Amino acid sequence: MIVSTREARHDAVAARTAAEVVRSRLGPEQPTAGIILGSGLGALAERLTDARRIPFAAIPGFPSATVAGHAGMLIAGALGQRRVLLVAGRFHMYEGHEAAIAAFPTRVLHALGARTLIISNAAGGVRRTLRPGDLMLLRDQLNLMFRNPLLGPIGEGELRFPDMSVPFDAELCALALRVAREQGVQLQEGVYCGLLGPAYETPAEVRMLSLIGADAVGMSTVPEVVMARSLGMRVLGVSCVTNLACGLTTAPITHAEVIETTAQAAAKFERLISGVVARL
Repeated sequence: MIVSTREARHDAVAARTAAEVVRSRLGPEQPTAGIILGSGLGALAERLTDARRIPFAAIPGFPSATVAGHAGMLIAGALGQRRVLLVAGRFHMYEGHEAAIAAFPTRVLHALGARTLIISNAAGGVRRTLRPGDLMLLRDQLNLMFRNPLLGPIGEGELRFPDMSVPFDAELCALALRVAREQGVQLQEGVYCGLLGPAYETPAEVRMLSLIGADAVGMSTVPEVVMARSLGMRVLGVSCVTNLACGLTTAPITHAEVIETTAQAAAKFERLISGVVARL
């Protein structure tokens, strides 16, 4: 019998089951880091050597990826001298998924041995000094999705009340800034705000976000970070600013623009992440 992802479990037990399936297909190596790739940033997978892929459809509890720019693959391989696991695709709540499903790949990465999580996303620039194509290091986040992946039972080793005072690891942030300086890559810093979506924000909403401290806005990342902190994982987050948020420009915002801009910024993103992973 085929069980829908809405009916399937997405708890710690289900994550261990999914991890066993992944190991049987991709091998038993423990990754140095798990990396979640945002819209249009999947080209990092081309830098892997000894790459092995498993489609989401073959992993228990994983829905299919339906958004353009998401390959729907879990990819194991070597990035330089480090073993990594790439999640090329996301399960967004605007697709109808619950927060526990959006955060389920994080649980699976942890079950596979990853203790460092690198998260990337495409985001709209709220702060006026940001420009399309900028990379922004995440220093904090705002959860305006009003959903939490920790609702309900928690598993062994997960914290019921994780400390979110430092959602993004200070040492990893410092490392990313050093690598960026060495590479000549300008790396902005700021606060990411997660909204439920899928509509882009109105000008009034963007003004509100600016007033409450958001520098960039998107429709992902927040559930994954909350889950990672509950599991004790170190987290590094990087946004690719794909457009100015509504009200800061008269141009209409489209998903095609998001994909095009991330493609243009992909090379410096890949160099940055490769440089960080090499020093883990």
